[in-house]
Parts: sequence; C-alpha cells; structure tokens
Amino acid sequence: MKALNIKTINEAKKIIQERQIDYVKVGIFDIDGIFRGKYMQVSKFLAALEKGFEFCDVVFGWDSNDQLYNTDVTITGWHTGYNDAPVRIVPETCRELPLEKNTLLFIGEFDGKTEQVCPRGLLKRVVKKAGSLGFKAKMACEFEFFVFDETSDSIREKNYQNMKNISPGFFGYSMLRNSEFHEFYEELLSLCKTMDFPLEGLHTETGPGVIEAAICYDDILKAADQGALFKTYAKVLAKKFDWMACFMAKWSLDCPGQSGHLHISLQDFEGNSSFHNPDNKNNMSDTMRYFIGGQQALMPELLSMASPTVNSFSRLVPGFWAPTDASWGMDNRTCALRAIPGSEKSQRVEYRVTAADINPYIAGAAALGSGLWGIENKIEPDQPVKGNAYDKTFAQERQFPGTLEEAAQRLKESKAARQLFGDVFVDHYAATRIHESNEFKKHITDWELARYFEII
Repeated sequence: MKALNIKTINEAKKIIQERQIDYVKVGIFDIDGIFRGKYMQVSKFLAALEKGFEFCDVVFGWDSNDQLYNTDVTITGWHTGYNDAPVRIVPETCRELPLEKNTLLFIGEFDGKTEQVCPRGLLKRVVKKAGSLGFKAKMACEFEFFVFDETSDSIREKNYQNMKNISPGFFGYSMLRNSEFHEFYEELLSLCKTMDFPLEGLHTETGPGVIEAAICYDDILKAADQGALFKTYAKVLAKKFDWMACFMAKWSLDCPGQSGHLHISLQDFEGNSSFHNPDNKNNMSDTMRYFIGGQQALMPELLSMASPTVNSFSRLVPGFWAPTDASWGMDNRTCALRAIPGSEKSQRVEYRVTAADINPYIAGAAALGSGLWGIENKIEPDQPVKGNAYDKTFAQERQFPGTLEEAAQRLKESKAARQLFGDVFVDHYAATRIHESNEFKKHITDWELARYFEII
C-alpha cells in the first residue's frame, strides 16, 4: 500500500502491519504553526486510531519558545493543572518519511473543548460553513524562505549576527544558483512529492540565498496540512545539508520580507468554479466580487491571524512587495488582494498580506472566513486599485493596525470574527498575540542601543 492512498482507519492499520513498523510518528500543529509530536509504539498507535489518545494541553498554554503565556488564557493554565486533552488521529494525513527509516507520519487534531482553539479544528469549522453555503474551497500556499550556511549552534554563537547566506547578492529566478545548488533543489522537490505536498514551482527569489516554493493547489484543509508540513520539512532537509531555512517575515532590513501568499478559489459541489463568469468583466462572478469585498472589509480586523508575530509588522512597509492597507486590484502585486482573472480553472484571489511566518490553518481560516462573510452579506469591494497602491491614500477603515498588540485588540473587538470563529478561539488567540507583544517589550533592540547609548 502507498501512504498517499490511505483514507480510513482500517487502511492505516493495514499499511502499518504490511510494513512491520514498530514506531509511528504523530504530530499536531500548535497556535504558532509549530509541529509538536512524538514517536508512538505501534500497539499504542493502533489503539489510538480507534479511540484517540491524550496529549498535554500545555501546547496551547505556552509560546513558540515554550514560555507559559503571561496573559489571560483560560483554556489551560495553572488553574486547570495543564490537563491531558483528547486528540484524534486523521488517517488520510498518512505520509511517508523519506528522511527516516521504516516509519510513517500522521497528523492529529484536538477534540473536546480544546478543539475550539485547535488551528486545524478552526479551519474545519470554516470549511463546514463554506459547505453550508454550497461551496468547496481550494487553496495553494507559496512560501519564500532564506537559506543560511549556518547551524543551530553557529547562529547562537554569532548571536544571530553576520550570518552567512548560502549565496550572495540579489539574483531572482537564477538558473545559475539553482544549478549550483541542484542537489538541494532536487532533494526538496523529491521530498515534497513523496510527502504529498508537491511543488508547482521552485526558484530563487530576489535576495541572498532566498528561495520561493509554490505548492500545488488542493482542498483548503489539505492545502493547509501541506503548507504547515512544508515549512517543517524544508527546515529538516536544510539541516541535512548543515544549513538552516528561515521563515521569518523579515530577517534583515537590507532584504525584502518573506511572503507566504495564499491563493484561494471556490467551487460548487460539482467542481465548477464559483468565481468565473465569462459574461462579466475580467470573468469575475458576483460571488468572487463579494468574496473580495468581505476579505477587504475584514482584513484590518483579522490582521493578527494573517500577521501573527511582532516581526510580521516589520514587513508591512511601502515598497517591499508587501501591502500597507486593505487594498485590492486586478493582477496588481502592490495590493493586499490580487484578483487573478483567467480560465474557469485558474480564476482566483491571492491573499498577499500573509508572510512566511503564518500558521496556514489560521491564516487560511481568516482568508476563507472573511470571503464567505462577504458573500453572505453581499459586501461590495472598493474600486480596484490601478497602478501603485503605495501611492494611494485609503480610508481609515482600510488602514492596518500598526502593531501586533493593536491587531490583537482589533480581533477581540470584531463581531464578525466572533461570529466566524467563536468566542473561545478569538479570546484565546488574541491573548496569545498580546503575550507575544509583551515578550517583545521586555527586550532592548540593537537599534535602541546604537541610537541612545552614547548620545542621550
């Protein structure tokens, strides 16, 4: 049996028995999109396929640095004793692990009350809403990431200063660079195909050692699985080369930020495009127009779901291929939303506010949920931007919050967010982002030292 063909519990059991596997890897994605998991002895795994298993809910009580939240997080904490929470294994997420020997990988998702804050559970709820409106959502993730000739030890020894990229200079779409490093490119392409997040394209971007990978489109939940797994295993493969792959939104003032754009479209249950109407200008259906209207209207309120770190906001500056307002245009890369006209198969919206630091489940839920809200409420978008969006002045309601803390507060106050995602998720997620902001405030930056140490 092939891992990619597994759909049911019985099929998952069969492939494990056929291969005589002793240990299986099971992981879940936390709020920050970090893959947390473990090896599980085969007899325990087989039982867990039927009945689920328990996983410490501290993964929703600490940040990306394993530090407990210092904000009002109620789903878990000292007050609950950091209980074990039920997790179900998703058989159809079965994957080969070509970089390891004789094991398989499965994704789990939280059940019970913890499902309300589980990123995969969040996206499933939005997908269910889409279904209730008569739609299936498709999505593709594309990520830019810098690759460094560094190790986990060397970057700490250097205190993250004077790091060496695998190649120098700005050289987008370079056939020279991808030939020079063809072993890495070829292994990455093979890995992605084997692990079922196949790439549509892979090329250098503009910047030293930066690569862009476009994952093939799929049903949105599977596409989020693919995006989250890609980020993890691109890093794993880079480490095999004694390199490091970085998915920060912006690691250097001298380089453009790293995008994590989402391409989204809707279909009916027969597979026909809900965005394509050849009788309208740019083939844009009313459904697509309302979808863009909802995305544009809610983007400032949902920004913390699409820009989840303090660093995210360093990327959202004029002139660096990232949007600064909730704008949209036809095939316009200076806008937050790029409507892409084309055939029935290719007509879609590119959600460009997102960077490489996103959790694909949460950002996907924001992008899809806001569009569905627009369809339900028949929200008309502004007139599309023509030319350079950075040169335009937008109404106050289109302007982005300036910081992660402000964005988290906007999310807490959003009635639409609570309607789409539930009070429990909104309150929990906003609290985690406020914690992230508070952690940043504890530190003194190099900029502050250079500016104030001697002069003030």
